[in-house]
Amino acid sequence: MQHDLKVRHGGRILADALVGHGVRMAFGVPGESYLAVLDGLHDVADKLKFIVCRQEGGASYMAEACGKLTGQPGVLFVTRGPGATNGAVGVYTAFQDSTPMVVFVGQVGNDFVEREAFQEIDYRRMYGPMTKWVAQIDRTERIPEYVSHAFHTAMAGRPGPVLLALPEDMLFAEAAVADVPHYKTVRAAPASADLRELQKLLQGAERPFVLIGGGGWDRAACDGLRVWLEGAQLPAGTSFRCQDLLDNRSDSFVGDVGIGINPKLAQRVREADVVLAIGARLGEMTTGGYSLFQVPVPSQTLIHVHSGAEELGRVYRAALPINSGMSQFVEALACVKLDGAKWAARTRQAREEYLAWSVPQPIPGKLQYAEIVQWLSDELPEDAIV
Repeated sequence: MQHDLKVRHGGRILADALVGHGVRMAFGVPGESYLAVLDGLHDVADKLKFIVCRQEGGASYMAEACGKLTGQPGVLFVTRGPGATNGAVGVYTAFQDSTPMVVFVGQVGNDFVEREAFQEIDYRRMYGPMTKWVAQIDRTERIPEYVSHAFHTAMAGRPGPVLLALPEDMLFAEAAVADVPHYKTVRAAPASADLRELQKLLQGAERPFVLIGGGGWDRAACDGLRVWLEGAQLPAGTSFRCQDLLDNRSDSFVGDVGIGINPKLAQRVREADVVLAIGARLGEMTTGGYSLFQVPVPSQTLIHVHSGAEELGRVYRAALPINSGMSQFVEALACVKLDGAKWAARTRQAREEYLAWSVPQPIPGKLQYAEIVQWLSDELPEDAIV
């Protein structure tokens, strides 16, 4: 920690803390409840760009998308009351999609608290079910501590949103504090015994299937997994809203397991003897309303890999639960060698079924939506984001 104490108001301390944790872009709608923060952000405008949005719902979606695309916490600022309620939609999306996010909400001053002051909300009760942690910073000198805790929590284990409430009087008060260095990401890694058991279960399978999803992925992990899947000739699908985790042009990609699933793919999942689920929570959308896997013990031998230990065994009792981050797991997979000859034909057939399912079909009317999507796919550059 840097021990050079600097006297600053709370808004500037917070702005400096964000810069120290690597934030280069934040989103929000300005509000009078956090004017001191806006002053602080103005002071560091050369290091951190504050994107002013028209409405907090859009701002929260932008922050969520930023977190999803970069793998670093998206940052959102909303004012108290209506700002906080409007911004909830993107926060809940981040929670469901395991997207790292840090949310700052203006709050009435400590001298008004618990009086139902104008636009006062108990954020712990409101946001508790849709975040990893909710807290309120009541003392200016503790801002660096709380912000550091928030970033560590958002990134640790299963990524997700964290919320800090900012009482107005706390932001205007001054304190002599030091800045905290950039957060460190902490995630588990698989044990060698888990990898040996995984290899044994997969190699003994006749109808294996790999399901990929969740948060905490980066490009290197996605590319590494694709190489491993193709080498093992394993069929793989992606969970709800995670189609980009595996290159859809890969010979191992056989479709997305979510809303509107290919009936043939759904049947393959049901008939699989071993399912390796990497990162996916196995929630309602991915499991077809919990119909692809029996609750609580699936008929398939389930190997469930997840970065959040609390998710393992939450709905499904896995034969082999593995608590690991995605990068850590994919790196460890390099030592898992499989001979995929006995299921190679099934993988090719599943791939052919996916390609046939993807062929645009005519719909009533002149406007053919599938053709538009196909045109976009053909014409947009490789790095385009829709």
